[in-house]
Amino acid sequence: MCGLIGIAVGPNAVTESKYYRNAVVKLFRLSEPRGVEASGIAVSSSTGDRIFKRAVSPREFLKDPSFRETLDTAVPEPGATSGRSFAVIGHCRLVTNGSQDIEYNNQPINIDGIIGVHNGIVTNSEQIFSQFPEKPPVTETDSEALYKIIGKFIGNGHSLNESVAKSYAEIRGAASVALLPEGSRSLVLATNTGSIYYSVDPQSQIMIFGSERFIVESFLQGQEARNIGLHQPVQHLMPNTGITISYDDFRIQKFILEQPVPHSEVWDAAHKDTELRQGYTAVISQASVPLASADSKVRRCTKCILPATYPLINFDSDGVCNFCRDYQRPGLAGPEALEAVLSQHRRNDGKPDCIVAFSGGRDSSYGLHLLKTEFKMNPLAFTYDWGLVTDLARRNQARLCGTLGVEHVIRTADIAAKRRYIKKNIEAWIKRPSLGMVPLFMAGDKMFYSHARQLRKETNIPLVIFCAGNPLEATDFKVGFCGISQADHREVLYNHAVSHKVRLALWYAFEYCRNPSYFNESFIDSIQAYYATFIGKDDFQYLYHYLPWDEQKINATLAREYDWETSSETDNTWRIGDGYTSFINYIYFAVAGFTEFDSFRSSQVRAGLIERDEALELVAADNEPKKENLNSFAETIDLDMKNILMQIDKIPKLDFA
Repeated sequence: MCGLIGIAVGPNAVTESKYYRNAVVKLFRLSEPRGVEASGIAVSSSTGDRIFKRAVSPREFLKDPSFRETLDTAVPEPGATSGRSFAVIGHCRLVTNGSQDIEYNNQPINIDGIIGVHNGIVTNSEQIFSQFPEKPPVTETDSEALYKIIGKFIGNGHSLNESVAKSYAEIRGAASVALLPEGSRSLVLATNTGSIYYSVDPQSQIMIFGSERFIVESFLQGQEARNIGLHQPVQHLMPNTGITISYDDFRIQKFILEQPVPHSEVWDAAHKDTELRQGYTAVISQASVPLASADSKVRRCTKCILPATYPLINFDSDGVCNFCRDYQRPGLAGPEALEAVLSQHRRNDGKPDCIVAFSGGRDSSYGLHLLKTEFKMNPLAFTYDWGLVTDLARRNQARLCGTLGVEHVIRTADIAAKRRYIKKNIEAWIKRPSLGMVPLFMAGDKMFYSHARQLRKETNIPLVIFCAGNPLEATDFKVGFCGISQADHREVLYNHAVSHKVRLALWYAFEYCRNPSYFNESFIDSIQAYYATFIGKDDFQYLYHYLPWDEQKINATLAREYDWETSSETDNTWRIGDGYTSFINYIYFAVAGFTEFDSFRSSQVRAGLIERDEALELVAADNEPKKENLNSFAETIDLDMKNILMQIDKIPKLDFA
């Protein structure tokens, strides 16, 4: 998630002062893709400890005169013969808990004498805070919970290393930290995911670190590394390990982190009754009492539940739609074929051997679980945050990565710009509504394909796996509203026929000409999204082209093994990690009388997984407006949701008969 960087310099290091400063600046610049919403540093030297942070990108942060001033308090003056040892830790923030506009939420933070920066999310922070009723939280961050636990163990007489190690047994989620405990004259690095890399030279008494191998490798290849005399190879701080560097004598100690009781054991203890466990599984895999019945005025297929407003649909004399008539059960390559692919890349040294696209949603969470636990791969989880990854998804990402010990790499867009693009395109769309143009709102997330390709180059890991391809989740009606018929692209848009891609591009061009408001600052971004989605070469692997998709098994596994969190507004676990889903489904339902869930449930009916009557009941609850999600989406992109919904409700409805 966030980016951690830093440097430790021992008393015998002889490099010129300016080169230390340049090293910190270079590390910040390399870490910027991990977080641009806030930046900060903490320094510890013979002159004391000091923190400086601002709610700006690293690029802007480095221009601030106070950054240089803060750094200068640590870096020794040229010719100094004493007080040369110091350490600096830095943070590039991707906001999760606590607004970046409130200074004390940004990192580094100082809690009970523990100065630190944290990458990840502690998902049980509220429970930890309840252990300290006499010390209420001073920030809105989950990081504070971890630092409080460390401080508690130090106060009970444990050593610094013991305190850090024991604290990890009490937290849930993902935590990679760099700490400068007051008075210790030590830099502590610890991680339960493996998201810390470093290079250290005991002879020169210099060490630098970063959150990704690519960051550290890129630094070592540059002039900044040569200037400080650092030529040692990159080392990986493996999951559930820590390291302490005493920068007064440059003594290095490694230690093992204690691990919490597996959630599966806690879950089993709470669900000893098998019948109760089965009931729990049923609850999370099916919707509860329907909130509304399906509209009886809508003509629907007599076999599935697709309505007459579904694009390019037709019915035979028995009322069966063409999608049911043409249905063929999709073939799967099978686990043996998947193993044949994985075996070509699997490593036995613990180093990452595949990149797994990880949204934090249901399918990607289960896919990461399968690849790590059953197929014995060493995944590197990858997320592209374009501004609408929900806090719920981030917490679930932390649960999976922390439990599995999986490194998590995040690439962030210019989030403020992406959110402006969404708002402007929605405001343009409402001037001339067209259901085929609704996907334009989500164009900003399509660059994750490009970032996956770039990460493959950076890490030299050729195997990229998307935990997608489940044909039940196909939403071909989105291009159907553009006049493009369904194709056997198996949830991979790149596989559309060339003729379809050309027709789609021309259709979009025509809509842009009809509605010039689309020619706003998002235009180039939208073109890039189209290229990344339909044109850029797709040589990724798709998990559910090989393995069967079992909703009940997936939900039960995630609940039992990871305490996977679901939405408070629905029992359906599909799409709950997407910040825009409730909004676009509101549009489809208001105008066409159906949503993505009608398509999904119809696919389940065709596959024989549920009965038609059950699908109607489920979709009635699925399609209820999710007010909390709608309000959250509106707040995120600064949209007047009440006004937009009123205008959507005025759009002429499609013919339901």
